[in-house]
Amino acid sequence: MAHSAAMPSPVALPGISKIVAVGSGKGGVGKTTVAVNLAIALSRLGQRVGLIDADIYGPNVPLMMGSTQQPAVGAGNQIIPNETHGIKTISIGYISPGDKPLVMRGPMLHQIIRQFLQQVEWGELDYLIVDLPPGTGDVVISLVQTVPLTGAVVVSTPSDVALQDARKALEMFAQVNVEVLGIVENMSHFTCPHCHEVIDIFSKGGAERTAKQFGVPFLGSIELVPAIREGGDRGMPVALAGPKSPQAAEFYAVAEKVMEQAEAAAAAATDVLEIS
Repeated sequence: MAHSAAMPSPVALPGISKIVAVGSGKGGVGKTTVAVNLAIALSRLGQRVGLIDADIYGPNVPLMMGSTQQPAVGAGNQIIPNETHGIKTISIGYISPGDKPLVMRGPMLHQIIRQFLQQVEWGELDYLIVDLPPGTGDVVISLVQTVPLTGAVVVSTPSDVALQDARKALEMFAQVNVEVLGIVENMSHFTCPHCHEVIDIFSKGGAERTAKQFGVPFLGSIELVPAIREGGDRGMPVALAGPKSPQAAEFYAVAEKVMEQAEAAAAAATDVLEIS
């Protein structure tokens, strides 16, 4: 452990009150869908919100937010984030659009993550949401080394395979000393539009059990609803419909729980600083 002294220590971003990472152990569990709808719900609940698409290899935020414009560069080489649906957003997909993959190694990833945090003109934000790539790799380490995170939200489907990987994500955040604000169960169950029977495609309730087992909050479950996927594909996420919309209500319930947990975590962090 002697080499850890050389590790860069994280520096808070001026004007940004809370930074929340949204992660998952594996891909395909709807992590970006949750991140985007969470960002919009927070914004509609009166928060000033920014969104970083840190999934450098598979940036889906531009499609889901319905924006492809290249960000402008302002004074001092600062990147001006795109503002879509009232949210300041940055993604590698805005800078290198199209289907050509970015082929790069860890140090380049680290550079991009640092730029997205430090060289973007975020202004004053209550929440900066960071949509992480799936898994437990370089990007998370870069993020944790660059800025102090308020906490992380872990997304999983209820399937045993996804939960096995969600547990890895929980362990990873524990290893890098990031508080887990809670687990969201996405694609929780499906209601048949014809007979209205509830079908547990991925076996509902697994994420809540996992949350209990790890002693972390359960933030809620999101039903498997075609409208959520359609909204993301059209660049009009369902959360735009507001908290009274049946499809969006669950995202608002999650957002309110995230705010509760994040505010408590941020308060605890400042208490620690004052004591020292």
